[in-house]
Amino acid sequence: MSTPSSAPGGEGRLALAAGALCYGIWGFVPLVFQQIGQLGVGAWEILAHRTLWAVPTALLFVHLAGQWGQLLGVLTKPRVLAALALSAVLIGTNWVIFIEAVNAHQVMETSLGYYITPLLNMAAGALLFHERIDRIGAIAMGLAVIGVALQTAALGHLPIISLTLGLTFGAYGVVRKMVAAEAQTGLLVECLFLAVPGLALDLWLAHQGTGHFGHDLPTTAWLLASGPITAVPLVLFAWAARRIPLSVMGFLQFTGPTISFGIGLAEGEAFTPLRALSFAVIWAGAAVFTYGAWRRTRDQRLA
Repeated sequence: MSTPSSAPGGEGRLALAAGALCYGIWGFVPLVFQQIGQLGVGAWEILAHRTLWAVPTALLFVHLAGQWGQLLGVLTKPRVLAALALSAVLIGTNWVIFIEAVNAHQVMETSLGYYITPLLNMAAGALLFHERIDRIGAIAMGLAVIGVALQTAALGHLPIISLTLGLTFGAYGVVRKMVAAEAQTGLLVECLFLAVPGLALDLWLAHQGTGHFGHDLPTTAWLLASGPITAVPLVLFAWAARRIPLSVMGFLQFTGPTISFGIGLAEGEAFTPLRALSFAVIWAGAAVFTYGAWRRTRDQRLA
């Protein structure tokens, strides 16, 4: 198996394209949920369909990866299932907050959350896995703290959406790091956990006559598409991360929130000078983080 720093040229270029596509999808996905929201579908109903229709896509990826044996093994291990249930709750919480935020025209605040996620992951690594934070990492984290403080001053309150998105996605990454399951298998089990209440909600809405699935062709098509839109980038990310250097992934992971930031700006969200300064500081932290990842990869190659 190729390591992230030793993937052959052709596979490395393909992995780079997969990583770029993954973050490109994540960057533009606010437009998808805004479109569904404009059709009258609420955040919880979108989440229900997002998880429900992600299951067939996740099943396909498990089949293509030949992970049926691992899936059966996971289903017989209560501790692994409990960990995946926790990760499902974390990612489900992250998704519904994100959907609510982008449909309330707070796309910039969601982008801030995903800018600070890698820096929160660094802090979690130090606290939970005793990973050493070097001077460059400490500078990046310090800039993130300053950026959040400036954003708080600009908004007049803590950026709750940003912090909640960052913390839930960061915690999700920590839980998944400790679970003995490949990305495809873990994603399928998480979607199965979330699909059960999702299906119950869909059936209840249909019984009440307030559900939107089957109401008309455009709405039904968008709800069906929300499943693959959820599953595909997660699998692309997992595949790419194993084949290209950490420094490259460190750079790519900021393209998604940058695209979302551009969407928020284009849609006319408030962008005061103080808010601009907060993003400038966060971008500086992201740049320092990326430089640190590149330097670590270079040092590992030299070693």
